[in-house]
Amino acid sequence: MQVEMLPTMRGHGETARPRVNSEVARKDWMRLQALLASRNRALEEEMAQLRREHDELRRTVYEAAQMQRRLCGSRQLRRGAFTLTSELFPVRHVSGDFISVLDQGTNLVFAIGDIAGKGLGAGMWFTHLLGLIRMSVSDSGLAVAMSKINQELCNTVFAPPLTSLFLASLNVETGEITYCNAGHPPSLVLRSSGDMEPLEIGGPILGAVPEAAYEAAQVRLGSGDSLLSYSDGIVECQNPRGEEFGTERLVLAANHAAHASTPGKLFSVLGTVKDFAGAGRREDDFAVLLLHRDEQEL
Repeated sequence: MQVEMLPTMRGHGETARPRVNSEVARKDWMRLQALLASRNRALEEEMAQLRREHDELRRTVYEAAQMQRRLCGSRQLRRGAFTLTSELFPVRHVSGDFISVLDQGTNLVFAIGDIAGKGLGAGMWFTHLLGLIRMSVSDSGLAVAMSKINQELCNTVFAPPLTSLFLASLNVETGEITYCNAGHPPSLVLRSSGDMEPLEIGGPILGAVPEAAYEAAQVRLGSGDSLLSYSDGIVECQNPRGEEFGTERLVLAANHAAHASTPGKLFSVLGTVKDFAGAGRREDDFAVLLLHRDEQEL
């Protein structure tokens, strides 16, 4: 920057002070403003691009969540005297919990499971696991099917996440349910009498032991009985004091809504869980399935 030196008027011996050339300063200022404007435009363009990419990612994740729901099968289904209702509530857009319902005519095959992890990582394994379930139950009993699913997961090149699974088949004519539980929270048979039976028989969690053995068991739903299946996010949900909702509260909530419709009972249970948790942030996915047999049809 050019300056010109002018003598001081303050007295003899004092040094001259610089005076900025106003024209040069103006040009420098204009160049600086132009540079800042150019940088601002570049930053605005980068921000606009990031917003577009963010919006596209949100749309993609939303579409993945909708696809997961569609792949799970019917959320409400009626066959003969039986009504099945299910709901899935991910803590993020895509859930590690899943539900699968396969209508095979006389038999209604359903599954509820929990893939370790949350979000897209767990959700990507869902489609693979769903394919294994549908392929395995089509030509074998449930215990054999569970063994096949486990072996396939254990033999996968990429280490699969551990997965719990409750797999069941309902004969809609007799009310007989055959089931196999691979490390999942036990489904609950809620009798019209008020009694409760946990369904625990099966084997270990999937993806851990390649040669694990599984066994199946049978139970029958009578007039007015229900089967309640759920993920651990339900019973492990905590209130502000750090208390878990637990199985006992779950059974009480279901029995409290015993005379509601099947969807009404399911949403009553979910509402009770939400009220228990209060305004706290959920830490895990919710999945719940309710199967009910009408009282008048035997």
